[in-house]
Amino acid sequence: MVYFNYNGKIHPEGTPIIGADNRGLRYGDGLFETIKMIKGNLLFEDDHFARLWKGLKVLEFEIPKHLTVDFLQKEITALVHKNGHENAARIRLNIVRGDGGLYDAKNHVPLYIIQSWPLAPSNGEWNSNGLVLGIYEEAKKSCDILSNLKHNNYLPYVLAALTAKKQKWNDAILLNTSGRICDTTIANIFIVKKGVVYTPSLQEGCVAGVMRRVIIQNILKSAFELVEKEISISELLDADEVFLTNSIYNIRWVKSIGDISFHNSFTHQFFLDLQPTIL
Repeated sequence: MVYFNYNGKIHPEGTPIIGADNRGLRYGDGLFETIKMIKGNLLFEDDHFARLWKGLKVLEFEIPKHLTVDFLQKEITALVHKNGHENAARIRLNIVRGDGGLYDAKNHVPLYIIQSWPLAPSNGEWNSNGLVLGIYEEAKKSCDILSNLKHNNYLPYVLAALTAKKQKWNDAILLNTSGRICDTTIANIFIVKKGVVYTPSLQEGCVAGVMRRVIIQNILKSAFELVEKEISISELLDADEVFLTNSIYNIRWVKSIGDISFHNSFTHQFFLDLQPTIL
């Protein structure tokens, strides 16, 4: 039996908890964090909770005194232990507002849902086969105060993921409203050209990924140059290498986008250098 935590109460998987008036269901009014646990330790927990708290402020939640980072850490750890996932787990912490219409929320106190799933032993290993990506152009990401958050209004990513599945891509690249590279359905994107690493700046509308930040910090400490900038489709397709990052898979090499293939010498070496620091 697998369990989840809804506002401090443990329920078996599949238990109904949200009513028809819930604003998270009605409007996607909330945020989420996806956190990795290895051997009972939450990886980069400070970064995850800092992003969550920033998002709660942007969405104007009223945080009660008991709802602290320490409290949520304990709730997460207790659930993962109950599910027997401590060795390697993917954890989803979802925050939603309660019941009410658009103008008459009953209150602005966050409700939380915690879930956990076991990770395969191969999680985080080098993906020697490479990823096959495509570019999704039908729905674009805006560049505003919500763009860098992991909020529950996820429709561009949902549609991109549906397209990726139909096209048999491993992931889909999303564009911003200016038609430039933003991120993918589950990851931030980096390109390598002539020894320089580039990634879309946060002003381009990408999610402020935790692993993105870790990668940037490590590259800046190395002998390599990193530039956050606007990246066009043509620049992406002209890259020497492309790789994706997120908190669950760390770094994954992109083998191809459409008919364009990419190398992996820098990405593989960087993966090997970084791996001991992110486990």
